[in-house]
Amino acid sequence: MKPASRAAAAGLGALAAVAVRDLVQREHTLLRNFPVLGRARYLLEAVGPELRQYLVAGNNEERPFTRDQRRWVYASAKKENNYFGFGTDNDLEYTAGYPVINHRTFGRAVPPSHPASAADVALPAAKVLGAARGRAQAFRPNSVVNISAMSFGSLSGAAVEALNRGAAAAGCLQNTGEGGLSRHHRHGGELIFQIGTAYFGCRDKDGRFDLGRLKDLVAGAPVRGLEIKISQGAKPGLGGVLPAPKVSAEIAAARGVPEGVDCVSPSRHAEFSDTDSLLDWVELLAGETGLPVGIKSAVGDMRFWGELAELMDGTGRGVDFVTVDGGEGGTGAAPLIFTDSVSVPFQLGFSRVYATFARHGLHEQVVFIGGGKLGLPDNAIVAFALGCDLVNVAREAMLAIGCIQAQRCHTDTCPTGVATQNAWLAHGLDPALKSVRAANYLSTLRRDLLKVAEACGVEHPGLIEVDAVEILDGRTASTPLGEVYGYEPGWGLPSVADREEIVRIMTGPAPRGGSAPPSATAVG
Repeated sequence: MKPASRAAAAGLGALAAVAVRDLVQREHTLLRNFPVLGRARYLLEAVGPELRQYLVAGNNEERPFTRDQRRWVYASAKKENNYFGFGTDNDLEYTAGYPVINHRTFGRAVPPSHPASAADVALPAAKVLGAARGRAQAFRPNSVVNISAMSFGSLSGAAVEALNRGAAAAGCLQNTGEGGLSRHHRHGGELIFQIGTAYFGCRDKDGRFDLGRLKDLVAGAPVRGLEIKISQGAKPGLGGVLPAPKVSAEIAAARGVPEGVDCVSPSRHAEFSDTDSLLDWVELLAGETGLPVGIKSAVGDMRFWGELAELMDGTGRGVDFVTVDGGEGGTGAAPLIFTDSVSVPFQLGFSRVYATFARHGLHEQVVFIGGGKLGLPDNAIVAFALGCDLVNVAREAMLAIGCIQAQRCHTDTCPTGVATQNAWLAHGLDPALKSVRAANYLSTLRRDLLKVAEACGVEHPGLIEVDAVEILDGRTASTPLGEVYGYEPGWGLPSVADREEIVRIMTGPAPRGGSAPPSATAVG
């Protein structure tokens, strides 16, 4: 028999074998009724996201990030042309809820005749983190844009390293996520160490919080602050499990857990049981480490926030920063009901929390951080107008280092090596190259935020007033952002002293020209 004939016979034999298997199996009715042919349906279902992404969806149809949004991030990361031609393809006239930023013809801020490159734009925070409560290691973050909490375990070691190197190059902070502090976090980038419910990285052999281990850890790493994770926007009030096959020796060492055993994060903290004991623990951590201490939470039941503000107002104890995570935030894996329907979106949640603190006169003493698709300039500007002092970026930073929105984070088969522990997939991600792209993206976002601030007539995005943004109600009407969320006059801005100081910093020689220091500035 000729080779071609043998190949054809082998192919027909294989198809026959598949057909027989389809006919005798009982799990899939479609395959029993349509052997072999029915498999096309499962193939198309499997590659459906890719088909939509590349062949079907329009520029603004995809979620979580549209093609236009991804293109802007990719082009910014590669220092390519990130402009768009021929006008917007968003339907401004009929899109209720669409934000419009009001520029000023004559503003206080005068843009330079020769704007600096993105890499040379320094954009420090308008507030000093930890100053209001006199923390020993209070500091002014050098960047209003920082990398959000993404754990080693959720991300590959190569991805964490790329982000850390990128943070160092861009002069911003990287949040470790709740998975502990690994060697991949030690490439020059300064850190916010997140403490989750399982106390990874600062726990004893029985899984209880160990203050001594925490102090040793922060003394041996560039940790600038501590963030207590209460909940996360994409899975609020839900614990987590890293399956045993993913718990490598390296992950086990970073987290302080046994190798090859399911790694469980409970849904609640064991070190405190109510708001009062939470504040006691915050003051303990701050007193023992000297670091600013804050909390991260999604927004649901507002009674917690009311109690927190009342206790801070009445007892003198308090958090140094609050990270509000929107319900539209992402995660590696969560039940659909949690990602779709539990916790409110960022703008609504943040405005409620900010207003709660403002009514107690505490809004000028707390550094507010936002998370939840705020790595896009328009979303970030709205966040700053509402009172954010810093924004954290997560999925946008992942896109910058190669993520293609394959939505395979929960399967350990991320094709770009970002959200996987598969060594073969992760080896394709070059941390040295991707760190440059992360830094380019972060710097470009800062530059665009500064451009919009100058268009609004102010020197810094944190000085954009809440009513500089309007929300369209349809074709013929709009409502000022402050009115939408019930803000009172003066809300959304730092204190007068902080405003004066950030104007002085921004109009001095340091912010433009690349002379800003690479690390956050210590205060006190």
